[in-house]
Amino acid sequence: MSDLGALLRKAREQRGLSLDDIQELTKIRKRYLEAIEEGNYKVLPGSFYVRAFVKNYSESVGLDAEEVLRLYQKEIPSPVPEQVAEPVQRPRRTQSRSSSDAWSRWGFRALMWSFLLLIVVIVYVYAINRPGGSNVDSANQTKMTDQTQAPQTGNGDTPPTSSNGTGSNQETDKVAPAPVDPTPPAAVQTTLTLERTSGRTDYYKVSPTGTHKIEFKVTGGNSWVGVNQNSSRGKILLSQTLKDNETATVDVEGAVYINIAHANLVEVTVDGVLIDDGNKIGTRKMQLEPSDGSQPNT
Repeated sequence: MSDLGALLRKAREQRGLSLDDIQELTKIRKRYLEAIEEGNYKVLPGSFYVRAFVKNYSESVGLDAEEVLRLYQKEIPSPVPEQVAEPVQRPRRTQSRSSSDAWSRWGFRALMWSFLLLIVVIVYVYAINRPGGSNVDSANQTKMTDQTQAPQTGNGDTPPTSSNGTGSNQETDKVAPAPVDPTPPAAVQTTLTLERTSGRTDYYKVSPTGTHKIEFKVTGGNSWVGVNQNSSRGKILLSQTLKDNETATVDVEGAVYINIAHANLVEVTVDGVLIDDGNKIGTRKMQLEPSDGSQPNT
């Protein structure tokens, strides 16, 4: 067993984690984890993956990944540099290129002159077919000039009366709009209901539906946290090792799966509502499902 493998195994055993737990946290196959602990790097798919696997393993057991890679850089195989093929230079064809450039210039000039000629033809046709100002409909002019207005009678300060003789003004007869209540609707409080526990996973119902903000806060040590969409095999929304007094937030919508390496060190809240885990020690898993607000069956 290599010194690096012994260090990783000791850190894993101190935290009470098995290789199966590390496999679930890092998504690295168990046989690759065993090969890293034994120092048998030939089993891994390539030297490029060795540093990435060692870094993920170190973070999952609470070690500083950059420090581990620096201390054991001589033991970890370096990635093989890729060979860059030199481009093959082809002989220049100056004569054919110059002739093609000349044809391109002549073609461009011919296209420009054709475009200008087309614009001139369009303007000429439009000017010929444009109707003159003398063809304006005389009937419309008659309608505009023949409108008559009844002369005002009496004092000029007297407001005009309606046809029924009541003397009411149209401006005063308009109904005033109803006042709008400026008070915004009250915010809906997020609630979490523990429905059941299956194995090491707790199932919660979250209401109301929509987007929720999940926050993780670590106190008293380091811990890895992970959030997946829908289930443990869904899309990874968060995968991070948090140090003491660090926080991480993620906005989610729909069902999510939460995995915590050291539950007694992590405080989890949804929209500010604390999920009480009873200060459990070790790995904790939670499934959050959206609810329509109805009470669960008991």
